[in-house]
Amino acid sequence: MAKQLKITWTKSFIGYPETQRKTIKSLGLHKLHQSVVKDDSEQLRGQINKVSHLVTVEELED
Repeated sequence: MAKQLKITWTKSFIGYPETQRKTIKSLGLHKLHQSVVKDDSEQLRGQINKVSHLVTVEELED
């Protein structure tokens, strides 16, 4: 089974570069403290790595 990741936006991106703002939006996050569940992939891990200081990630088992 494929793992899923629960991504929660925990810190504001004010004062951070525009690329990090766009990464947060591309993850599907629109409001602070919002969570989304996505299928685990290398591309998703790369996006999370770029904004790891702004989000928290939990691995969910199917």
